[in-house]
Amino acid sequence: MNTARWSRSAALIVGAGAVSLWLSSRLVWVTVSAFDDKSGDAVRELPGAVWASEVTVIALVLLAGTLGAFALRGAVRRGIGALTALAAVGASWAPLSLLAGSPDPERARMLLTSGAATQRANSPVTLSDWATVTGLDVHITGPVVAFVGCALALVGGVLLVLRPGAAAQQASSRYVTPGARQARLEEDLEQSPDSGRVLWDALDADIDPTDD
Repeated sequence: MNTARWSRSAALIVGAGAVSLWLSSRLVWVTVSAFDDKSGDAVRELPGAVWASEVTVIALVLLAGTLGAFALRGAVRRGIGALTALAAVGASWAPLSLLAGSPDPERARMLLTSGAATQRANSPVTLSDWATVTGLDVHITGPVVAFVGCALALVGGVLLVLRPGAAAQQASSRYVTPGARQARLEEDLEQSPDSGRVLWDALDADIDPTDD
């Protein structure tokens, strides 16, 4: 696989990571059981976008990095790869800590009592200030999807750093003078007289490759 294909494949991998992160943000990560002495027991669900709001932001950053990796070349693409890799590492902390540890009841209560978990104005997801959290259940699907997305984005970012592709010289070569282009083709013919690409380029430029 040539360098250009490597870089395009790496950009697609970063894009797959961005999509996975966004999908995970829509899934439920934590179910909160609470008790209110006035309204009784209550059950509330916290999606990834609420429990780890940075996941949605980083998904957008990775998507922008994907588009930039396709549009840009060379050192700029390497820089994009480094940034996406760092963003992926940062985004992995929330799902990893939830999978490896246990959710913080106080954090869940704060999200619900502050209204941060409200997704729609006509369907608020809240708790009263005096409610007590009695249980937390982790739904592993959302965090796992997020962690896989981070892993994909990290791999894609590292590949972009290692193989960013050549700088955009091909586009600029169209603007060289005919004399410079002919001199370059003659030099290529001397170095690689059996190259099919060089022979075709020479014929296209009205240069006879058999003329010594």
